Amino acid sequence: MHRHARWVRGQFVTAPLIHGPLDWQQFWIWAGVVALLIAVAMLIVTPREHQSPGSTTSIWSTFAPYKIVLANPQSYLCGLVGGLLFLPTTVGAMTWGVSFLQEGWHVGYTQAVDRAAKVAMGWVFGCPILGYIADRIGRRKPVVLAGAALMLAAMLAIAYLPPETFPPYLLAFLLGFGSGAAMIPYSIIKEVNPDNAKGSATGAMNFLVFVMSALISPALGWWLHKLAGGGAITLDHFVEANSVYVAAIVLATILTLFLKETGSAVREAR
Repeated sequence: MHRHARWVRGQFVTAPLIHGPLDWQQFWIWAGVVALLIAVAMLIVTPREHQSPGSTTSIWSTFAPYKIVLANPQSYLCGLVGGLLFLPTTVGAMTWGVSFLQEGWHVGYTQAVDRAAKVAMGWVFGCPILGYIADRIGRRKPVVLAGAALMLAAMLAIAYLPPETFPPYLLAFLLGFGSGAAMIPYSIIKEVNPDNAKGSATGAMNFLVFVMSALISPALGWWLHKLAGGGAITLDHFVEANSVYVAAIVLATILTLFLKETGSAVREAR
């Protein structure tokens, strides 16, 4: 949840800065300096691990947990479900959302940034609430399916209904809220792998999720420009491209059915 909250603040702060006192090159230079200072501070305050005098650890043993995680088919299912549910938000909203609102719905830049940021605000509420519900009922998969259904409804409304059908910020918020269910596979991947591989499981999950976004984003950009024939991208082009997000949600829903249920209600029943 904290990561998504930072994305919300980042959108509100970054856009005025790079269109005001700083150009984008200066912004990234200062961002790098601040990140370096934070890294040095973390190095100083992080406790060091003290190994026993006779203990030796080879570099290859460091990767042993990844062998366990990557040999488990459930790990790939978790990564695919999480990555597919994040695509409409990380690629659709965070990468192309402002362009869609400006070029498709003819919304001004400032309002377009604010409206796109409401997706991340939906994460801020959706992640803890959906996580709490999953713990409360003791089941993971029904909450993932419910979040996917909410995302699908919001995505279809954004793509095919007139912009004035709903209040300006509602659909973006609901899309982000439902996408909060994409965090639940992070719990599942840890629960389907042994205790000594839980950290590696989380790392593998992040790798699978964001590799998917990194691959789809430029591919979608290429497709949009091909649809536009080198000209201006219109609402019709965005609507056609939005079918990718709809397909991603539907595929994530199908794959969720094959996930192993790891909630407390199932564990206690065994």
